[in-house]
Amino acid sequence: MDHKDVFAALQMVCSDVILALNGSRSNSSNADATDRLLGVMRQIQEHGRAVEPLITGFTAVYHHFDLDAQTPGNGYRTLVKVVHSCVTNILQKARYIASNYSGAFFRMDHNMAEMEAYCSALCQLRALLYLAQILLNDNAHGQLYSQEQGGLSERFVEEYTSMHKACFYGRCLGFQFSPSLRPFLQTVVISMVSFGENYKKQQTGLGIAALSFFTSGKYVVDPELRGTEFERITQNLDMQFWKTFWNLTETGLLSSLTRIASTVVQVNVILTIPAVCLSLPLASDPSLSVSVNPPVAHWGPGPVKVRLISHTLRQGQDSAELLALSRPEGPQLYLPGGFSRQTAPLSPGLLIHFHGGGFVAQTSKSHENYLKSWSKDLNAPILSVDYSLAPEAPFPRALEECFYAYCWALKNCHLLGSTAERVCLVGDSAGGNLCITVSMRAMSLCVRVPDGIVAAYPATLLTTDASPSRLLTLIDPLLPLSVLYKCIDAYAGSSCHSVQPAQQIDTLTALGQDTVKLLTNFTQGATNWFQNLLEPKAAAASSSSTIPSNGPSPSKSHSVAKPQEVQEYPENFEPLRSRCLVDIHTPCTPIMKNPFVSPLLAPDSLLKGLPPVHIVASALDALLDDSVMFAKKLRNINQPVTLTVVEDLPHGFLSLFQLSKETQEASDICVKRIREVFQLEEQPADQRQPGLS
Repeated sequence: MDHKDVFAALQMVCSDVILALNGSRSNSSNADATDRLLGVMRQIQEHGRAVEPLITGFTAVYHHFDLDAQTPGNGYRTLVKVVHSCVTNILQKARYIASNYSGAFFRMDHNMAEMEAYCSALCQLRALLYLAQILLNDNAHGQLYSQEQGGLSERFVEEYTSMHKACFYGRCLGFQFSPSLRPFLQTVVISMVSFGENYKKQQTGLGIAALSFFTSGKYVVDPELRGTEFERITQNLDMQFWKTFWNLTETGLLSSLTRIASTVVQVNVILTIPAVCLSLPLASDPSLSVSVNPPVAHWGPGPVKVRLISHTLRQGQDSAELLALSRPEGPQLYLPGGFSRQTAPLSPGLLIHFHGGGFVAQTSKSHENYLKSWSKDLNAPILSVDYSLAPEAPFPRALEECFYAYCWALKNCHLLGSTAERVCLVGDSAGGNLCITVSMRAMSLCVRVPDGIVAAYPATLLTTDASPSRLLTLIDPLLPLSVLYKCIDAYAGSSCHSVQPAQQIDTLTALGQDTVKLLTNFTQGATNWFQNLLEPKAAAASSSSTIPSNGPSPSKSHSVAKPQEVQEYPENFEPLRSRCLVDIHTPCTPIMKNPFVSPLLAPDSLLKGLPPVHIVASALDALLDDSVMFAKKLRNINQPVTLTVVEDLPHGFLSLFQLSKETQEASDICVKRIREVFQLEEQPADQRQPGLS
């Protein structure tokens, strides 16, 4: 449906509801709720009238920001899409009210609360459209990022801090995503707020998780409380909380449950690569060699952990040389039931994987479900690197370890079950960044570059510059702006005062140590942004808020003191304001503009010679504009690049590939790109191996 038709329908259905409710007010048993709903419907009409010309303006020009006519996708398109989704939900609920308001089973209070929540969401989206309009006016033609010093980037942080966000995490949670994923997102948010509530209590990591399970019920029945608590957590709790929460999926119990549903493989072992100097042939002249030193940043030479996954046991994978480096995972070594001991020949392809997690959390275990499926689909071994994590190991430790593991794999491919005739680097989010920067480093040292890169929703610009897609961090339950900045700050090393050598310990032990460290050194471990909680101005601003404890009501005032007014809002409009006012620490260090941190800022000389880059992004990802602009930059210097933009999925969709048809299809796109790098023929759909065994 055309957006003009959508907004015309919105005005009409709101008028229908208003007319119907006015006619029944005298007979209503809940007059207060009826009056509030009438006020909400009028406010929705007003927001609709204001938003429609903004949407018209964006739809007239947003195609100029696409990679090309065949690849529609950029942050302006996404904002329009999100507003359209919000209005569509309002239409559905309003039509239900108009048709059923007089029914015996109609719940006025519930429907009033639903419409209030979506009215609040539409109000906040209207504010984002005004901010995006500033970007559109200020930026150069086709430029998605505002790289002006200060400007909207700083103003957006100020707005993010003070703008009400809880409405996007309560009744409206995940309205912009595929319906099949909304129950999962609700589970994640409920788990997070329950975990945050119990985090400071004297429990182990699993103990906190168990306690959170019993306290989560109130967040299920009270969406407003859930939204308010989620907003508080995302702005207040420090990096150690996020590391521990994200790593819960790697505890023994949860990882065992996910392993039950995953593809069975013959090889799944942890390898410890010793820290020795490697000698590799020069890419330009194999008769000469170049030395590659082990990673040394921050604490000197140290080993690197990797995980080898192979659906089929291949030559070299059972050799004594590899077994000396290996530690099997789980009760099985190589041969689960139903597999023979016979080894298959070496595969011509080798997949080297760098996992996501914002540079601060997770390991290969968090990603092994889709890697097992890929190993089966591609009939190739996969080496996934467990690089050291920030803030204990900021840049460049992770890059050094990934590059060293890549070089070791090239030199020892025969042990991994491959001839390495075709090598593909693949990574998601932070891992996508590392795929690109590892290839840049290989070119710099004249080492063989991979034959291709497949990067899923990569982070290519680790600065605080604003873009239309990054405005989505106001509403994204998986990547809020405050958490994104914490990850950038940790990887850049801004808040890292001292580091210790990385210990080679299992994930559950690491989780327990992280928890104990937070509980025993809470004040020492508090980072710069958390210290702002103690400032009197934050406490004073919080006490002056007029937002009631049960969440925002569009019929009441929400204005509070802001750090700085955004003058571009119309005089008669003000977004809803939060009662949780905390200054967000904005990372600021020259390292963020290092091309090996932010490859989007790399000079052409560092990008020329990269292998073909295949980017798979999501239209609803806050990092979408990273992918679009990086693809544009590569194309402008005649580097081979493809960009695929999938719809209706959040950041991190690869880790969700078993949850829905849409995430499985997105995973299949990545597999298709890897097959292109391996120069394999596309497997017919009726012969493709299923993701589950």
